[in-house]
Amino acid sequence: MSTSIRRIGIVGGGQMGAGIAEVCARAGLDTVVCEADAATARAARERVAVSLERAVQRGKLDRLSAEDAQARLLFTGDLEDLADRQLVIEAVVENAEAKIGIFTALDKIVEDHEAVLATNTSAIPVMRLGMATGRADRVLGLHFFNPVPVLPLVEIVTSLHTSAEVTSLAQEFVRDTLGKTAIHSQDRAGFVVNALLVPYLLSAIRMAESGFATATDIDDGMVLGCAHPMGPLKLADLIGLDTVAAIADSLYDEFKEPLYAPPPLLQRMVQAGLLGRKTGRGFHMYGRD
Repeated sequence: MSTSIRRIGIVGGGQMGAGIAEVCARAGLDTVVCEADAATARAARERVAVSLERAVQRGKLDRLSAEDAQARLLFTGDLEDLADRQLVIEAVVENAEAKIGIFTALDKIVEDHEAVLATNTSAIPVMRLGMATGRADRVLGLHFFNPVPVLPLVEIVTSLHTSAEVTSLAQEFVRDTLGKTAIHSQDRAGFVVNALLVPYLLSAIRMAESGFATATDIDDGMVLGCAHPMGPLKLADLIGLDTVAAIADSLYDEFKEPLYAPPPLLQRMVQAGLLGRKTGRGFHMYGRD
């Protein structure tokens, strides 16, 4: 078991940030989650509580362990509360300027210059975020997958500046502390998984946009014909169509390949606020919890 990193900070308590916070707390780590303000911090707390309760009801976690995890979590609306953290993971909206602002602030706030600053970005270059700090050698990507408590993979993404020591610490943290599987990627937009996945999702969106097949038939075709656990359009809805579009934009900006360009239908749906499961409507309709 790794003892190197025990104090964790998470910036962002949305779907991804809350999931990362939960797995850290369940691993016995002192975890502070920072949101934009007190109200969104309370919403993040509720998000984690609901997920822990769901794990208990499904027999994946016992009641005492869930209570212990809750006790290890602190939710705040003040970034200054992350000053003593050994590892801070940024998990805010997939927007480069927002993330750069966070890293610039963390560089001033986190007191230990040996601390590791990580991003959960899906596609934004780690180098760009690291260069917003005075410690680019301590910055890397830790890209978790949704739902974080369930999916075992984390992509470790190193920039040209990331030190070998930080890479080793990240590997130890992911593997030994969280019990997840790590794969390594160079710092290229999309990393390993999204560089392969997103063109597939965009192809499905183009097929639906052209009228070639319905969303249901496209998804059924890939589930029943290729044994995929979920069809591409339902998967895009689960990820969030705004996130899919943001990743596509990052991929296209970097590679200028037509297969990475977000289709007009995707752009219009994002503009309309039809973002998938989280809004109740995307390529499919969903009941709101």
